[in-house]
Amino acid sequence: MKTNLQKPKSIVLASRNKHKIEELRSVLADTSIDLKSSLDFDFLEDVDEDAKTLEGNAYKKAIYTFQKTGLSSLADDTGLEVDSLDGRPGVYAARYAGENATYKDNVNKLLKELDGVANRNAKFRTSICFVSDEGTFFFEGICEGTITLMQSGTGGFGYDPVFKPNGYSRTFAELNAEEKNTISHRGLATKKFVTFLKSID
Repeated sequence: MKTNLQKPKSIVLASRNKHKIEELRSVLADTSIDLKSSLDFDFLEDVDEDAKTLEGNAYKKAIYTFQKTGLSSLADDTGLEVDSLDGRPGVYAARYAGENATYKDNVNKLLKELDGVANRNAKFRTSICFVSDEGTFFFEGICEGTITLMQSGTGGFGYDPVFKPNGYSRTFAELNAEEKNTISHRGLATKKFVTFLKSID
């Protein structure tokens, strides 16, 4: 993909989630781009993620951060779609057990709903939105797998302890960062974004 865009010197990740910041910094390690985050800007407020789609939430966060900082901005939203739950928790994955739910609360609710359910197929989907002076761009990553019967592993965050990607005998929480970034939904979406960045002269 060749573009006439100008490669940004700095990008602001519209997030205060240290796990997401670390993951993105790792993927961008071989670029010359200075990664900043919402933690670097005291004046940035939280954006209500009330859109009905992952793309909508990612766009809301990215455009707000871009408008407030004047810097190229990146945001993502991730959903966990479980087949037997008709795609739930989906876009509500981060607040499945309530507005102030912890990772543990969300995982416990999911496991309770799947108690005794044979079909545990699920997929993680991430939508990344990048906003710059030259436009708005979206990148998607999907990782399919199954929800385990119990939690396993101490790495990662969110639903990682109960999500086992297809082809693996370990959960996301049991994989190291490099392994996870290679196959994860966010890793795949981010790779598409990095490929896009590298196509810019």
